[in-house]
Formats: sequence, C-alpha cells, structure tokens
Amino acid sequence: MRLVELKCESFRSLSKVDFRPQPGINVIRGYNAQGKTTVLEALFFLATSRSHRTTVEKDLVQEGKEGFHARALVQRHDRAVTVEASWWRNVKRFKVNGVPQTRMSDILGKIGVVMSSPEDVGLVKGSGSQRRQFLDMALSQVLPRYLNALQHYRQVLKQRNQLLRNPHAEAALLDVWDEQLATHGAVLIEERTKYLDQLDKLARVGYAQIAEEERLDLRYQPDVTSPEMLAGVLQQARNSDLLRGTTQRGPHRDDFEFIIAGRAARSFASQGQQRTAALAVKLADVELIHQRTGDYPLLLLDEILSELDEKRAGRLFTHLHQGVQCFLTTANMTNTIPSGGHTVAVYRISGGRIEEE
Repeated sequence: MRLVELKCESFRSLSKVDFRPQPGINVIRGYNAQGKTTVLEALFFLATSRSHRTTVEKDLVQEGKEGFHARALVQRHDRAVTVEASWWRNVKRFKVNGVPQTRMSDILGKIGVVMSSPEDVGLVKGSGSQRRQFLDMALSQVLPRYLNALQHYRQVLKQRNQLLRNPHAEAALLDVWDEQLATHGAVLIEERTKYLDQLDKLARVGYAQIAEEERLDLRYQPDVTSPEMLAGVLQQARNSDLLRGTTQRGPHRDDFEFIIAGRAARSFASQGQQRTAALAVKLADVELIHQRTGDYPLLLLDEILSELDEKRAGRLFTHLHQGVQCFLTTANMTNTIPSGGHTVAVYRISGGRIEEE
C-alpha cells in the first residue's frame, strides 16, 4: 500500500497541507510544535476514525475554526482508495471513494496503518487494557469477522452488566446474554490465540535483528483458555457476578506478556529493551497485515530515533521490507537517516506547512 496524497485543512496546526510522499522512507523534520506528529495523527485518524492522542475530537480542529477536513488517496495492490474525514460543529463524517459511511466497520481496513511512538513502552509495562486495545485494533483492521464479534461482545457485555446491577434480574434473561456473550467471545479467543502465536514468532525474529541480544517471547494470558469453556465459566461465575454487579470472566480480561531472556519484561527489562520489544511487535504486525491482506500497511514512526542508538536504527530499517512505505518524524534537523538500503525523501515542516528538502 502506498500513500499517494494527503490533504488536510484546519486539522490541528495543519492550516492547509497537500503532501505527496515518495515510496520508501519519508522523513518529516521539524522543531517541536510545528506539526510533525499531527501529519501522522491525520493519517491514523483517516485509517481508524479516531486519534491516537485524544478522545475529544473537537481538539482536532484548528483554533479559531469550526471544523476540519482531511483526505487520503492510497494505492493498494489491486485498487485505489480515497478516504475523506470531516468534522463540522460536533458532527463527524467519513466517505470512502466518495460514498458516505456510517459504521466504523466500513472504514477500518481501507487504509492499513501501524503506528509506533515512544509511548509504546506502555505496551510492555502498562495495563492489560493497553495490550487488549492493541490486539483489537490489529485484528479489526484485517478481520471483519473479528471486528463484528468485538462490537457485539461489547454491546452484550454492557447489557449484561446493567442487568447484573438490577436486584430483580431474571435468570432467563441472563441466560440469553450469556449465550450471546459466549458466542461472540469465542471468536475473540480463537482469533487472538492464532494471532498471538504468529506475532510471537515474527516479533522474536525482529527483536533479534534489531537488538542482537536476548530472546523475546510473547505469552498469551487468556482469562478463559478455550472458546468451548466460555459458556460454562460464565455460568459458574454468575452468583459472584450478581454480588459484584459486573462480569468478571471473559476475553475482556485477556492479556499477554512480554518475556525477555526468560523474565517478565515489565519488571526486569531495561527501558531500551522494553522500547525495542514494543517496536519489534509493531513491525511484526506490519508483516501479519501483509500476509492477511496482500498489502503492507503504512508505517508511522513518531520520534523513534530519539529512542534508538544509531546501530539499532540502522538494523531497524535493514529489517524493514522494501515494500513498506514509512513516515518518520524527527526533531533532528541535520543528521543523516540510516536508511538500511531504502530510498529516503526528506521534508521539512514549519508552521504546519510541508516542503521537500
């Protein structure tokens, strides 16, 4: 997949941008608060319908404006796709190839994207919710079946929890919610199991090539180990759930762990090891998206050179497949980028405007 053109108007600091990147590595240089990360944020928003920096969409509108518009044209291996997003007076709208879209499932996957930033260290040492969010985004981009099950699971979970807080909850109605929760939850367990098995193998190779040190393993920690067990587990936990007013068992409690050299990375790994492990997982996700869709996603690397020494940065780009179009932001205005054999185009951003060097 290749981004042919990105246009933004009044999106945060991007007053009016018409960005036509090159294949390979596109470096966006700029001092702080000039809009480097905002370019990546606009791409992420067009691909996922949300920002990676805020849940308040009004914050995406440039100060003094009433709305924004963003548009991306990408060339996939078999077709061109245009995605447009606009926000005007608290209303968000999306179009794909000019056709209005009303559901998230109509948008996800049209532009494949994987983002890595210094905050990804939280993927290793943060809460389980961060890792579940990563799994859900990764799988929802490539598996409509998973996205459909996830959306239904969340809706049913909300309804079940509301019923559990009702002192007069009917057992028959709980039976209905349990059956649906087990049906949709089984899909989540099944697909997460397969995905993490593949991710584990690819991330191990990537970590070894970038870090050239200890072994990385990913260990899935499902709350319920088998899809077939979920219905029985929900039934067994019902009395306890009624006492607490919430659903305590199920894939909404899943997690996975990073293991480096046989030890839990969140407790024993250095900051550098944790960051490299998180990056290796993101690169593995890039490869898995390619395997499942036939297209490499756009790779968005926000200020990662500040987290890697020169040798590791060089090994990162050497490891990266030549078919990946990469967008790299950096505040370093002079250093040469270790390209790893990729073609490199360098752009400078200032005051929300991009110019090729």
